[in-house]
Amino acid sequence: MSVLQQADRFAAFRHAAYAKFFMARFLAAFAIQIVSVSVGWQMYEVTGNALYLGLIGLVQFLPALLLVLVTGTVADHFNRRVIVAICLGVSAVCVGLLLVLTINNAFAPIPVLLIMTIFGIERAFMGPAVSSLAPNLVPEKDLANSFAWNASSWQTASILGPVAGGLLYGVGASVAYGVALVFMAAGTLFILLVPKPAKRTNNEPKTLTYLLAGFKFIRHEKVVLGAISLDLFAVLLGGAVALMPIYASDILTMGPLGLGILRSAPGVGAILMATFLATFPIRHRAGLLMFLGVAIFGIATVIFGVSKVWWISAIALAVMGAGDMISVYVRETLLALWTPDAVRGRVNAVNSVFVGASNELGEFRAGTMAHLIGPVAAVVVGGVGTLAVSVIWALAFPKLRTIDTLENPDLK
Repeated sequence: MSVLQQADRFAAFRHAAYAKFFMARFLAAFAIQIVSVSVGWQMYEVTGNALYLGLIGLVQFLPALLLVLVTGTVADHFNRRVIVAICLGVSAVCVGLLLVLTINNAFAPIPVLLIMTIFGIERAFMGPAVSSLAPNLVPEKDLANSFAWNASSWQTASILGPVAGGLLYGVGASVAYGVALVFMAAGTLFILLVPKPAKRTNNEPKTLTYLLAGFKFIRHEKVVLGAISLDLFAVLLGGAVALMPIYASDILTMGPLGLGILRSAPGVGAILMATFLATFPIRHRAGLLMFLGVAIFGIATVIFGVSKVWWISAIALAVMGAGDMISVYVRETLLALWTPDAVRGRVNAVNSVFVGASNELGEFRAGTMAHLIGPVAAVVVGGVGTLAVSVIWALAFPKLRTIDTLENPDLK
């Protein structure tokens, strides 16, 4: 039976180590969502300037780009579980600093951007480590199932976290940061409960060739290159998360709770799609389905951009999340099944830069464009750009377009 024919919906949870890992990711992701909603709303409330919303994304992306040769090497050389635990501990400290600033009425752009930069450094190290740790916790036959549930963990937090963040922020910003701090600390505890994975021996000299191995692998594997670069440019252009405080405040007039609803809507669509994929994994036409998901994401982005009715906007965002989940599922499964474990950390470090560019740099793109041409035009132009990317990449990467299953035939 092939990897993708595994029908046990809860196969990954048969492994205790993965179950603890899942809880750690969920709790941390929940905390991150609360912080994201709170910081975005509070920053716009304090400054009234969309540019600062973009800068929040930029300062979180730059560390992943600047440290890409270091973070992947660290994930391949040191204990990945310990790296993740340290990173979550640093995140807890950052949330605590935001709480202190808020309590002391000292919330201001410069100190907050500095704290978010530390967040970015922590995430630069955690991304490759956490992505590389997951395949060490389940056997290969359960990998695809674990990736669907990994996505579900993040998306469930993306549904509940923003709503909780909006409600908590309505009570008080300090309450929101306090709850986020508790969840982040709990996530750190759960990752420490994960049994230590088998020790990998890697005596390869840490030369420049070693450091660049992740780039070399991705450049050689055109299917992997096409998948992660497609996601990069699609979300970079189509991302509208940074502008949701503006939509909730000025366009749809929904308030903090409304912002939570908008931030949750993509997660609703994504979790439904992830649950479907966990039960009915993609077995054929994987490449075409990936491009279809990106196209759906772009169309839904345009609809969200022009909508002035909150429930239409929410539905469009849910469809965006579902389309994006198809792309994420295909990309993450390809990365795991096509990447040897010896270079997994370095490959995931490069992938983290791509993902960070699509998310955080995409937020900077959206915030800057909104500052120049207005939020509606910024979102619509981005959605149209995403549609264009799906067509261009389908022509530029024919092997990805025509791939049938997600398994690597050279590794069978």
